Amino acid sequence: MDAPASESKLIDSFKMHVATIESADLEQLHALSVSVGWPLRSEDLQFLRECGRGYVARDDIGRLTGSAMWFPHGDDFATIGMVITSPRLQSNGTARWLMEHVLRDCLGRNLRLNATRASRRLYHSLDFKPMRTIYQCQGIVRPADSTTTTEQPPVRRLEGEDLVAVAELDAGAFGVSRAALIGKLFTQSVGYGLFRGDRLQAFALCRPFGRGHVVGPVVADSNADAIAVIRPHVAAKENQFLRLDTPIETGLFATFLSQSGLAVFDTVLAMSRPGKGRADVVPGPNLYGLASHALG
Repeated sequence: MDAPASESKLIDSFKMHVATIESADLEQLHALSVSVGWPLRSEDLQFLRECGRGYVARDDIGRLTGSAMWFPHGDDFATIGMVITSPRLQSNGTARWLMEHVLRDCLGRNLRLNATRASRRLYHSLDFKPMRTIYQCQGIVRPADSTTTTEQPPVRRLEGEDLVAVAELDAGAFGVSRAALIGKLFTQSVGYGLFRGDRLQAFALCRPFGRGHVVGPVVADSNADAIAVIRPHVAAKENQFLRLDTPIETGLFATFLSQSGLAVFDTVLAMSRPGKGRADVVPGPNLYGLASHALG
């Protein structure tokens, strides 16, 4: 049985205290994210707090020194994100201490997260196993080569009545239902869907995030379908900053992103940890784009 996480910890000459992330000042949380180069807006951080639960670390004089969050999807699965430690304290155990609190809350759940290079050793030590590489593609949008696809499948803008179909398609691709999250994303996003007959077969959502906009989730059965539902977002964001996180490295889809100005900026490693007595949850093959890096 995991040992209980303590409620305070001596780091440097300051004692750190844990508190819920809801209690954190949004400006301090924003400053913490900026300190590690995460270009999140205050609005993005508030959205994350509305979607998940978590903890922050504070020192004796009230400075915010770390954070860690988890996002429940049903009763037996969660993603982990917003694991941040102030750069001056990254070797002093703050991240592990906060993760102990998160793991205590998530006991028995299947877990998934995206690990930066700097954090992989920590997650390996906590029994997370690598799944796949995620490519963070971003840049200033330019018109893509129209010859990337020879035929344009029928795509239309998604409306409120399409939400159920979107959530069901996402669940099949992600490996577990994220209906609550998809509902929240849907209200903040513009979406396009590809329908054949009355059946939704691909979709892409796009919303304000970070330095500009982020596309995700993107679910499709083929490169051509994925490109078809992303193309309207690319067209609408010409000369603007756009980001898409995807496990797709090569092929027609990757070429389309590159031609659209979304070059690979960085990579993270998707990792998972099965809950006790549970089989690991494996994502399906047709999730082309993820919701966002911070959501795990």
